[in-house]
Amino acid sequence: MKKKKVTINKKKKSSFIDEILQKRLLIILISVIVFFVVVFIKLYQVMIIDNHKYKTKLKELSYDIVEGASSPRGRILDRNHKVIVDNTATKTIYYKKNKKITTEEEIDLAYEVSKHLNLDMSKLTDTAKKEFWIVIHPVLAEEKITKKEKSLLEQRKLTKEDLKDKKLERVTNEEISSMTLEENKAAYLYYLMNKGYTYDEHTIKTDDVTDEEYAYISENNIELKGFNTRLDWERVYPYGDIFKNILGKVSTSNQGLPVEEKEEYLKKGYSLNDRVGISYLEKQYEEYLKGKKEVYQVVNSHELKLISEGKRGNDIVLSIDIELQKKLEEIINEEVMKTKTEANTKYYDHSSAIIADPKTGEILAMASKKIANGKIIDNTESILTSPITPGSVIKGASILVGYNTGSIKIGEVMLDECVKIRGTPEKCSFKTLGRINDITALSKSSNVYQFKAAIRVSGYEYKRGMGLPLVQDAFDKYRSMYHSFGLGVKTGIDLPVESLGYGAKEDKRAGNLLDFVIGQYETYTPIQLSQYVSTIANGGSRMRPHLLKEVRKSTDTAELGKVIYTYEPVVQNKIDTKDEYMSRVKEGFYAVVNAPGGYGRGYMDPKYSPAGKTGTSQSFIDTDNNGVIDTETITSSFVGYAPSDNPQMSIIVTSPNSSMPNTRNAYSSLVTMRITKRLTDAYFS
Repeated sequence: MKKKKVTINKKKKSSFIDEILQKRLLIILISVIVFFVVVFIKLYQVMIIDNHKYKTKLKELSYDIVEGASSPRGRILDRNHKVIVDNTATKTIYYKKNKKITTEEEIDLAYEVSKHLNLDMSKLTDTAKKEFWIVIHPVLAEEKITKKEKSLLEQRKLTKEDLKDKKLERVTNEEISSMTLEENKAAYLYYLMNKGYTYDEHTIKTDDVTDEEYAYISENNIELKGFNTRLDWERVYPYGDIFKNILGKVSTSNQGLPVEEKEEYLKKGYSLNDRVGISYLEKQYEEYLKGKKEVYQVVNSHELKLISEGKRGNDIVLSIDIELQKKLEEIINEEVMKTKTEANTKYYDHSSAIIADPKTGEILAMASKKIANGKIIDNTESILTSPITPGSVIKGASILVGYNTGSIKIGEVMLDECVKIRGTPEKCSFKTLGRINDITALSKSSNVYQFKAAIRVSGYEYKRGMGLPLVQDAFDKYRSMYHSFGLGVKTGIDLPVESLGYGAKEDKRAGNLLDFVIGQYETYTPIQLSQYVSTIANGGSRMRPHLLKEVRKSTDTAELGKVIYTYEPVVQNKIDTKDEYMSRVKEGFYAVVNAPGGYGRGYMDPKYSPAGKTGTSQSFIDTDNNGVIDTETITSSFVGYAPSDNPQMSIIVTSPNSSMPNTRNAYSSLVTMRITKRLTDAYFS
């Protein structure tokens, strides 16, 4: 009985397994059928339904698409929409290598085309001659390579480039000297045809292209494979050299991308021979000013079919008033020339000025002019990069530290007397003023008032002959206040270059604090001084100075396009002080220019209700360029604004080394006063 039961169970188990196998085979069969159906459908869709689509796609992928040269840049206009930078068309001859062209064909082209072009042969180098000698004498050039060197090439211990360099080294001066004029002309053209990336567009000639040269290339461009013509562009300046340095420069077709920034531009999609802004505003606003290049399809190896047209770059509108700028430059030119004829101005060579809108940070006009060898040259970049010793103009910020720390009170009276700190010479104001309050201290530029306030900020009360320990916290309080006004920090002006000025890395002597508070310790650039006085003028908001006002979309005509970007004024910080303290500083600045005995009287006409601060500082120069400071000079400065109750403009004027102290002739030029007076009159007129 037991054996029979086992047999029955085995039969049932076998039947069950067969059933499972049949089901699995059925599933596999169905899956295979479904798979082949899907594949068939896909193949049918690709080969029948989407056949045209994929043929079109293949055709598109097989297109050889190239871009044209850089399109004209956008214009630059002043705040009143007067064009100050534009483009003008220029004839250009260029060469773009055909991928199928041989070296022999290029040599023939160089010989043929060079007969019809007037090329500047002074730019033909010996290296270019040697390279051409090698390509026209391949057998002789090959003989300059030894068997051993050829063996090293086969062993991959030398490269083809290595052998090319050896050939160049071994071409003798006698061999290139024997080249004919015809060969030299062809050599130079061959160099221009192959300069830079192989298949880039190479500018052959863009200056002084004659009608005959232009016509020859245009009419024969099919036979002259790769040579063609186009109308290029150059920047033009309707106002001549006015503000030209800050407008910036653009690279030429031959220059292309700046070497030091090449990789960065290439990552952005530029080509090596693209023309870009290389300085100041042209560089700063490259993104807006650059044009959109034409796109072509290559047909029949060398003919081009236009796919999309190029477009001029967008226009930028500046905050500059070009007529005010023109007047400002005229005034500084005249005054610098005049000052150089005055006594005691041996080391004076330039003055700088900035007019700004203190409420928005807009620069309305700015320039610096320098005299060199009896001629005036533009020096405007020094406004951003050349710091000066500011002197008393910074006392507005200094006195705020006194108010903020409680070291002085509004209206407090102090005795202006010569201050004597143990171990240092006496320090005095320009003249002894007696008992004065804070307003008089600003109007008559008391050094002593600031000295005594700084001693209190250090935690001491002045006594004659006292020692003054170094208190770093006092330095930090003043430096923090100056920085909040933009002194000693970058202003953020929208230009690609700006320096900080000189700031002490470490404060080592307590006596330096007294120099610090009267503007005799650290140096600041004119643009920093402009931001400083504008901050006082508007009541305590440090506005970022800027030259861009708006961007306009490019058009096909001279008309302005719609606004696509408007610069919004940027408040970088608010001065950390009470309104009553800032108002007191402004009252003091008003007294400087308007009160009887104020040291700023005569700088600005009272009818404009002006306010401001004068500055006369000791400065030091290296007269023999040996790296050693050897001569003391006097630098004069002025910062101001008007009208005092609702400022429309701020102004700074600086004249470094305008006179010399301790000379037989004690005359000090009034160049800073004259420039300030004439500029404010020009602005309000």
